[in-house]
Amino acid sequence: MNNSHRITIKKDNKPIYDIVLAEDYSLLHDELQALNLTGRKVCIVTDSTVSKLHLNSLLEIVKDYAKIAETFTFTAGESSKTLSTVEQLYEKLILSNFDRNDMLFALGGGVVGDLTGYAAATYLRGISFIQIPTTLLSCVDSSIGGKTGVDFKSYKNMVGAFHQPGLVYINLAHLNTLDDRQFVNGMGEVIKHGLIKDAGYYKELRKNHELILKREPEALKDMVLQSCKIKQEVVETDPTEKGVRALLNFGHTIGHAVERSMDFKLLHGECVSIGMAGAAYLSFLRGNITKEDLEEIEETLSFYKLPVGLPANSLSTDEVLEAVFHDKKVDGDRIKFILLKEKGEAVIDATVTREEISKAVSYILDRR
Repeated sequence: MNNSHRITIKKDNKPIYDIVLAEDYSLLHDELQALNLTGRKVCIVTDSTVSKLHLNSLLEIVKDYAKIAETFTFTAGESSKTLSTVEQLYEKLILSNFDRNDMLFALGGGVVGDLTGYAAATYLRGISFIQIPTTLLSCVDSSIGGKTGVDFKSYKNMVGAFHQPGLVYINLAHLNTLDDRQFVNGMGEVIKHGLIKDAGYYKELRKNHELILKREPEALKDMVLQSCKIKQEVVETDPTEKGVRALLNFGHTIGHAVERSMDFKLLHGECVSIGMAGAAYLSFLRGNITKEDLEEIEETLSFYKLPVGLPANSLSTDEVLEAVFHDKKVDGDRIKFILLKEKGEAVIDATVTREEISKAVSYILDRR
């Protein structure tokens, strides 16, 4: 791969880290050399699923560059994304005498990346870490932008910090080890990118859905690269989510509410898909998009085997609404809701009423 597959994330027009897109681990050697790990300790943080697939191969590489390479593995799943797991990681680092010059490597999906990033942000008031995402969702979304955090009780991502990684290394070979449901889980965020920022990209996702579902290498590489570039554009413009970065929350207000209310039985991308159907319906009610647009968006989600409604008899409108208004995006009694102005352009709208959200929730319930 050439330098066109290296994306440099900037803040205040100054480079802060690179996203490297590779087909294997061959380019990682140069990246580790550049990190100057000689004399530094590294702890690779991963989960019980990823550790069986990818930990040994990464560990063997890291051992050649770091003074000491250790590992920390926790039970896979959202239920581990807690302060309790972070405390266990703190204890591991303390007992291993990790200091401010040492580093964490996050090897895994969004749960691993978010939790490792939060631990790095808070251990000794901040140490360096890098992201090595292994799921499609984490490749195109959670590994980029420095948002870290854990869940608090049933409240998703309620405790967190902004802490930028030193590197994001995307090994596309990891995506071939995902089962179909986990792969499709990432497509919720991918389709979101097209809908909020790039109508042409959205059309390509519709056109190429069969190739992407087959994980055809070139189609997959182009898709991940384009999604990373869209995420780059947004996070560079608004690194700490004070403004336009909120556009990335399209589908997430209802999606997070569904995720929490379903006790995380549905995957994040599945909930975002349901949330996007609800947000698209609200956009239609506001007259921003046509009924045909709404139906096309739902068709696109269905192309990728993503849900547009909740399972039968799963939740009530009141249950979802209560969860919506406990979301961290609530500002007083207002929600900064993300609507489509048109396909490929989203807007932040703080005027969406509880009644309108109730209609959107009823809509996704009626689709089950």
